[in-house]
Amino acid sequence: MVMMEGGILLVDKPAGMSSFGVVARVRRKLSEEAGFVEVKGKDGVLRQKRKKVKVGHTGTLDPFATGLLVILTGKATKKANEFLKLDKEYIATMKLGYTSTTGDIEGEIIASNSSVRVPKLVDVEKVVEKFMGETEQTVPVYSAVKINGQRAYKLAREGKEVEMPKRKVRIDEIEILRYEWPYLEIRCKVSSGTYIRALGEDIGKLLGTGAYLTALRRTQVGKYRIEDAKALEEMGLK
Repeated sequence: MVMMEGGILLVDKPAGMSSFGVVARVRRKLSEEAGFVEVKGKDGVLRQKRKKVKVGHTGTLDPFATGLLVILTGKATKKANEFLKLDKEYIATMKLGYTSTTGDIEGEIIASNSSVRVPKLVDVEKVVEKFMGETEQTVPVYSAVKINGQRAYKLAREGKEVEMPKRKVRIDEIEILRYEWPYLEIRCKVSSGTYIRALGEDIGKLLGTGAYLTALRRTQVGKYRIEDAKALEEMGLK
């Protein structure tokens, strides 16, 4: 497996797989390459045991999302918090005229009012531009944020209503790549902690159409870019 200097591995995560699933595959592969060590059991017998390899990711991607997943191995795992604070770039596609209980394709899709006016490109551009700079964002209910010690998504799945916290986030760049009703594709560079699902929902609210993400691809984390990442197949991890 090709590793960058310092125990950093850049993976192009496919859709339909969790970030933890990618980490598990990498850990298994590296453990196989590391070989075995002899370990003496409580009974005094020496047995062969695979060497343990530390592996962790530096920022979760939802299962439906694709793109850059920065994996740290060995001693580099101690630097995970440094990577979590890095700015990120995404390409997101949203469907207008509908909403989702999760803000993406994994939730229950609900059609907006049939009388929704189809916004013109100039109107969409004005709305999108409003999100430039620092803004306040409500953390999605279906997120890993802990509420009273429990993950928000777990509480949501149990049907419990929770008041989600708000965060100050920063959007340094945002541009429209394509707009063909009902689909809108944008590219954005954002601060750490920005939820693109929430951004899509907020754009839909301001347009008066509603919106949810149909696709999300992370293309950059700090200085690391998707062009330097490898697909699982290329790493022998599929």
